[in-house]
Amino acid sequence: MEKSPSSLANSNPNTQRKPSWLKTLALVVCISLLGLATLYGQPPSLSYEGLRRQYYHGLVGGTIQYGAESPYGRFPLLDDPFHFIPCTNETLLPALDDSDPVRSWARLFEPKPEHWSWGGAPLVAEHNAQGEDPYFGRGIYLCGYLDVPLDYTNNTEPRIVRLAVTKYQVSGLARVDTVQQPISPIGRSAGSKSERTIIVNPGGPGASGTLLVWRAGEDFTKRLSDGRFDVLGWDPRGVNASLPSQACFPHDVYRDRWSLLTGQYREATGSPEVKLELADALNNATFFACKEKYGDIPRFLSTAFVARDMEEIRKALGEDEATGYLISYGTSIGQTWANMFPHSAGRVILDGLEYVRDHRKLGGFGWNALDNTTDVWRDGFLGECVNAGPKYCALSRPRGSEPVSLRELEDRMEKLLVSLSQRPIAGYLESSGPSLVTYSAIVSAIYGALHNANSWPALAQMLYELEMGNSTLAAAFLDYTQWEYDPSLPCSASPRPRSRELFPLVVCADSYDSPLPPDGLLWWQSLWANMTARSWISGNKEFLDVFPCQHFHTYWPPPAELYRGDLNNTLKNPLLLIAETYDPATPLRNGKHLLSEMGKNARLIIHHGYGHSSRDKSSCTDSIMKAYILNGTLPTEQETSCYADGKPYLYGPYETESSSQGAMVQDAIQIWREHIRELVSRNPRLVPRS
Repeated sequence: MEKSPSSLANSNPNTQRKPSWLKTLALVVCISLLGLATLYGQPPSLSYEGLRRQYYHGLVGGTIQYGAESPYGRFPLLDDPFHFIPCTNETLLPALDDSDPVRSWARLFEPKPEHWSWGGAPLVAEHNAQGEDPYFGRGIYLCGYLDVPLDYTNNTEPRIVRLAVTKYQVSGLARVDTVQQPISPIGRSAGSKSERTIIVNPGGPGASGTLLVWRAGEDFTKRLSDGRFDVLGWDPRGVNASLPSQACFPHDVYRDRWSLLTGQYREATGSPEVKLELADALNNATFFACKEKYGDIPRFLSTAFVARDMEEIRKALGEDEATGYLISYGTSIGQTWANMFPHSAGRVILDGLEYVRDHRKLGGFGWNALDNTTDVWRDGFLGECVNAGPKYCALSRPRGSEPVSLRELEDRMEKLLVSLSQRPIAGYLESSGPSLVTYSAIVSAIYGALHNANSWPALAQMLYELEMGNSTLAAAFLDYTQWEYDPSLPCSASPRPRSRELFPLVVCADSYDSPLPPDGLLWWQSLWANMTARSWISGNKEFLDVFPCQHFHTYWPPPAELYRGDLNNTLKNPLLLIAETYDPATPLRNGKHLLSEMGKNARLIIHHGYGHSSRDKSSCTDSIMKAYILNGTLPTEQETSCYADGKPYLYGPYETESSSQGAMVQDAIQIWREHIRELVSRNPRLVPRS
């Protein structure tokens, strides 16, 4: 599984902000020595500013103390609020209890450019002023951090949050040994910050913005700005590399060992009441552990505080208005931020729209988007499979002389899933031994795949083989995705636990003031039955994600801040909204509701395609987004319809009829692995675990 360039570091949530008096004292001593040198007839070779810079570089690990030179100078740069250094595998954030985080961070600067993370080479060769710089014209990934208040509502609270930040700088870096400043292929000085910075967030709650930039930063800048603007992502408070990271299990393997027991879906064999009791007991134990480990930190994780963090990022960038591309739950951050800071709203796109008013209700995050999931399954996954035919979709291979119909395919899949719900299918892989292919795991895999139509050929191949009695491919898919812990790695290589508990902590905080049900588990049991009746695909997953809110009030008082204002504040610039017709997570009605409330402060693209957010490529949608980000141009109409350029199963060269069985299996596994990598970077809670 891929790691963010800003990897996890140890944290202490009770750490206080460190005073700067030691640094000030050191600077005063340096200046005093300068005065003494002048008094005794030894004129200084440095000005006050030069001495300050020399002190700074000595403090943070420049040439004075560590000799950390490179052809591109030293990092972090003086007065950089993000403390950016070129990303390597060693860029771990300083712990919150580090007495001098700037020095510790600067020590991680690796002076050899060949160890840095560079973007791809430019498509068109440009004049290289050095003639020998292999990195000329290539973007660079920069890792850094930004310290923000833990509690924005209390000026006397000394504790901080350390946000991990990654930027893809499109102009790359300028060599310091160059007499004439080179011009990068994008038409400005190499190493300079772009005119605007596109702030990105993949959603969740719990998805990593640093990992998103790592995986898609180059694609985003090309898609949205023709490669002109930098792209910056951050891990929201509590997520991934940001500190403190909300991981309430000391190791992922401890979380894994309970997932099969407490993550069983309602329709699977066994009493729903017993399953609910087990899940409830573990939720209670998990929140108890979170309270023991992090104290009152969950009071400061609400979307309102994440929105304030985004505003601090804008300020640190030095840009008068924010430019952004926010996806899924990121659109909840965007809606909240824009209405809390309307004068900071620049060219911001919200894609895959949540509607934050729904999240103010108990369980609302889960039950507001269920019916559309079934539509994606029937009309998209199955319907487009029939349309594509057996050459591209294994499930449409005929059983007799007649072509497969949609109704027949629906009946076959229902029969397969009912059988799985009554008894798991045995599986075996040489790499992991015996296993079980369960109803809960397969339905979870289906739900995740509906978010990305590129994964559908692989899913169809797996279901076809499972239907035929061959469980090998299903076992391989689930073996690859099921566990956080990887037993094939040596113990020393096992990563720190992931911040999976962040999701319920945010969801429960945002709905805190919604009345709790008086009948406790009976209400939740009824909600579970209702949600699964509305959608067998997503009802279980969405319910189990919001069910922990039964216990949030037990351990924490009200969050420090919740945004309960309107969504129609007058913005400096209108937002561009994108809602999809076949989105399994965020239905089109969310976009309609939000547009109705925002009025002239927004424009809406109705994106006719499959999958979550506008990843089902549309030249129409892309052209509107690019015009907006580059020039601020918006459609004149409130609503604009755009259509995807292609159809599922026909995107690429995957063919089932012309390929050998072995080749098809390997292709399917490779497609599935890429799909899981994308889920990890965009919404890790959708990765199948049970």
